[in-house]
Amino acid sequence: MDCPFCSPPGDEVVISNHAGYVRRDRYPVNHGHMLVIPHRHIGGYFQCDEEEREGLWKLVEEAKGLLDDEISPDGYNIGINIGAAAGQTVMHLHIHLIPRHHGDMDDPRGGVRGVIPDKRIY
Repeated sequence: MDCPFCSPPGDEVVISNHAGYVRRDRYPVNHGHMLVIPHRHIGGYFQCDEEEREGLWKLVEEAKGLLDDEISPDGYNIGINIGAAAGQTVMHLHIHLIPRHHGDMDDPRGGVRGVIPDKRIY
């Protein structure tokens, strides 16, 4: 199996726990963009067991705290692509934590609804 998330180089791991690890996104949407990734190779969020879910969300919270200290963003988007139809390209679960700043785009209203641009504004 050739999975870019299964064996991360040690210098890429920012935070870790029993369930997974956090690393900076190599192709960030915004400065500070991080990924929360389970150690176990699973394709999507709904394959997590309860212990993994709890551990991964603790990592999201820790990564948020780190970003708050480092860059003080004004907000966050959290996203998970599950399946090719939703845009998933690496078939190993990963949670995007994307820091946001006032002015980083003209009109951020709709947030994650923007995955289908014509339906973002309601």
